Amino acid sequence: MINEYYKGLTNKKSQIREMYMYGLKRKKEIGEENVFDYSLGNPSVDAPKEFNDSIKRLLDTTKSLELHGYSPNLGNDHMRECVAQSLKRRFNLPYTKDCIFPCSGAAGALAHAIRAVTTPGDEVITFAPYFPEYNHYVGGTGAILKVVPADTKTFQINFDEFEKLITEKTMAVLINTPNNPSGVVYNTGCIKRLAQILLESEAKYSHPIYLISDEPYREIVFKGVDNPCVSSFYDNTLMCYSFSKSLSIPGERIGYVAVNPKCPDHKLLVEIMAQISRGIGHNCPTSLIQLATADCIDLTSDLAVYETNMNILYDKLVSLGFEVVRPGGTFYIFPKCLEEDSQHFCEVAKSLDLLLVPSDTFGVKGYFRIAYCVTTDFVKRSLPKFEELARLYNK
Repeated sequence: MINEYYKGLTNKKSQIREMYMYGLKRKKEIGEENVFDYSLGNPSVDAPKEFNDSIKRLLDTTKSLELHGYSPNLGNDHMRECVAQSLKRRFNLPYTKDCIFPCSGAAGALAHAIRAVTTPGDEVITFAPYFPEYNHYVGGTGAILKVVPADTKTFQINFDEFEKLITEKTMAVLINTPNNPSGVVYNTGCIKRLAQILLESEAKYSHPIYLISDEPYREIVFKGVDNPCVSSFYDNTLMCYSFSKSLSIPGERIGYVAVNPKCPDHKLLVEIMAQISRGIGHNCPTSLIQLATADCIDLTSDLAVYETNMNILYDKLVSLGFEVVRPGGTFYIFPKCLEEDSQHFCEVAKSLDLLLVPSDTFGVKGYFRIAYCVTTDFVKRSLPKFEELARLYNK
């Protein structure tokens, strides 16, 4: 019999991807320069030259079987050690390779982390606005996703509502900072309060509650923004990271889970993830990309364009009367629509060939997401479209 859960997902396709596919079709019809597609978070800057050079060097100098053969179930030891040493240098936590599990991007990291700390019927709490795929990462394990309503004034954590949702069935809390779609970075005070609530809840219910920290935008943080290391504040933290945004290599599907070395079960959790990988057919990222990433562990692409684009869009949107919480990082901004129905609002924008993503699937009504991982020239050329959109609502 066909799996009914996954059959149901065929009728719940990603709005982000659907808008992106529409954009590709529309560009063929009227020309790429006439479509302003802000739908997909696909990095717009080149990977560092060092990354490409590393791949070339590895191809020229490494034995074929080593380069193209299977890596161990736990991932390439050299990469794991490089990740651990980098985290130790940056965040002053005693990571070792035994804390690190390489995965196919942050999505793979989240899938492994959630499976490692939940069983069917357990509850995972996350905070709106949130990345819509969380529904599937959690739902596919048999656990239940509970969503804390957004604090739309700041898009920091809504603690009053959070505490109401914690029960004895809560086994994990899933956060995303810097946040997709809001661009907000959870500040130190926010993370400290979250950690204290989790410690109190662990004591109350007599079992661990794991903090799964989704951090693919960790390196895209703007000047002067408080960007704490979540793992520094809570021992039972599983950091889920991707090099997709920092190195601009999303198609290479490379990331990792880093279990806090202060977590009592950190070695066991990594071993469990290897068995999860075996069970779901993941079986590690490609050997070549693990090695190339290890060579570039502390590098990033030139990410400055994202802050430039954010400033231009933020200033323009505010001048046009949009309500916007200023992003502290990522390449997303999350303004309030000029009407209550975000679906209709984005359809109006679409009629102007301005492609935006409605907020409903992010767990918030009445907003829209702009993915400004585009050139600054693209942003500037799109501004008349935003002006035209605003005029339609301010006649």
